[in-house]
Amino acid sequence: MSLAPRLDLRQSQSLVMTPQLQQAIKLLALSNLEIEAFLAEEIEKNPLLTGGAEEGEAPATESDGEAPSDAPDEPATADRLMETGDATADAPLDVDYAEETFHHDSVIDSGASPGTVPDEGFDFDSVATGSLSLRDHLTAQAGERLEGVDFLVAQRIIDAIDEAGYLTEPLDDLARQLGIDAEHAERILALIQSFDPAGVGARSLAECLIIQAREADRYDPAMAALLDNLDLLARGALPQLRRICGVDEEDLGDMIRELRNYDPKPGLKFGGEPASPVSPDIFVARTRAGWQIELNSATLPRVLVDRRYHAELSAGATNRQSKAWVADCLASANWLVKALDQRARTIIKVASEIVKQQEGFFLHGVSHLKPLTLKTVADAIGMHESTVSRVTSNKYLSCERGFHELKYFFTSGIAGADGGDAVSAEAVKNQIARLIAEEGDDILSDDKLVELLDAKGFGLARRTVAKYREAIGLGSSVQRRRARALSR
Repeated sequence: MSLAPRLDLRQSQSLVMTPQLQQAIKLLALSNLEIEAFLAEEIEKNPLLTGGAEEGEAPATESDGEAPSDAPDEPATADRLMETGDATADAPLDVDYAEETFHHDSVIDSGASPGTVPDEGFDFDSVATGSLSLRDHLTAQAGERLEGVDFLVAQRIIDAIDEAGYLTEPLDDLARQLGIDAEHAERILALIQSFDPAGVGARSLAECLIIQAREADRYDPAMAALLDNLDLLARGALPQLRRICGVDEEDLGDMIRELRNYDPKPGLKFGGEPASPVSPDIFVARTRAGWQIELNSATLPRVLVDRRYHAELSAGATNRQSKAWVADCLASANWLVKALDQRARTIIKVASEIVKQQEGFFLHGVSHLKPLTLKTVADAIGMHESTVSRVTSNKYLSCERGFHELKYFFTSGIAGADGGDAVSAEAVKNQIARLIAEEGDDILSDDKLVELLDAKGFGLARRTVAKYREAIGLGSSVQRRRARALSR
């Protein structure tokens, strides 16, 4: 082998993830609301980016003209509109707003429902949860009844109460931290347990129910015995409970009904931030011409490149560094606009293929949901599987069948009976839930569910049926029979 120096020419190919490509991939995985936050940051960094106005709407910074100064400052009446209106421009009074050419993002877009006042919008504040937290509610009550050291002790105990209303730290540890004796801490805790809501400050479920039973003046020896044996109640051991409580079947039924009126988590009435509503990213509607798929323009912000400002900056750039900075801003802005357009096209393409593959679901419901994989959609539209995965993450679809995440339509397949077509796991869960909901007094065992599902074309093993039953939160036949007995 020669050790002399020499020059070799080699040619190779490599894929480099440029910052622009990384940004385009990142945009695919973001929802419309996340895109809005992302664009707000980009607009702050890039002076050439600006939020776009809606089509047919003049930008807020520009005005095509001002209203005549001699215009009467009075409300426009019907006669006035008829005198000055343009027949070719005014909207006709017989427009059918239920026609499919009008897109309705919500029920309100279709007009007010019967019995509502059209001039008033829906009062969302009426359904919003209160802003008062459980801690503030308890602290206010403690301030009314305690002062000095006792109030400080009560504050520390309240801080140890979780959002469900339970004391999460041992009281002895709290007393040691505060430098007080256990009796002092017990006395303050007992006072807190008398606060509203009833049951707050309990250290266990039994104590929570005991507090509420005392509040309702129902804490007699029989109820005390029942609350001391909640494990027997959970197992449905009613004959044993009757012997322990010393009551007959009717009295035990009354006691169980009383317990059902109590709140096992009293603190959940307070605190916590209101749940943020999830907005759909895609609308799917059935029209005469087929399926109409479109992005939710209400939550999809627009961004434009301000060419006029670019011209001003370019004219004012006097050195090479300033010109390079303006050029970089323009290139970045143009790339972002193109990336957003490509994202929208990709989402529509993937959603259209999902609707095509799962048309049975959109027409007939979850029982017609078919097995579907990311690879199937990716092969059909000529994209990589990872791209489809990014597009379907954190995005929701709204249609006549409800509100679903795009991932919902990708389910594993189960071979049909007698070699039939594979069926979706979601369809099987739906059938199991329906059979159990209609079982009545004849509780269905897992073996019986297997027989009924087999008759419907689902060839499943018993362990598979049990797994899907547990996945949808339904108990076994023994647990359902016990719950049915307790409800009576």
